Amino acid sequence: MLNALTLVTGVAALLLAAWCGWAAYRDQPTKDWHFIGMAVVSLLAVVQLVIGVVLLARGEKPEQGTTIFVAYLLGALASIPAAGLMSLSERSRWGSVTVAAGGVVLAVLEVRLFDIWGG
Repeated sequence: MLNALTLVTGVAALLLAAWCGWAAYRDQPTKDWHFIGMAVVSLLAVVQLVIGVVLLARGEKPEQGTTIFVAYLLGALASIPAAGLMSLSERSRWGSVTVAAGGVVLAVLEVRLFDIWGG
């Protein structure tokens, strides 16, 4: 898998988590700018999913198994949008906390994807 893309996605997820954590600290809900940040991080996850599927289609295999690799790719794709939807239902500081947690989850998933691929 592309190590640079995995690193960029993980760092972007942590930056989103810090940004939303700062908003929660200031007692603010998620705002439009946060959703733009979520879209950027989600786009990185989509690119990673596409590249991962292309690599699998070319015959390359992850070290720890294709099924778990695809499951982690799908989880990485879903983590930020799911957190964003939950933050829409909770329009308080806890919505920002939810997105911050989603960013941390995505960063951890990126580390696991790196390990699963054989990094």
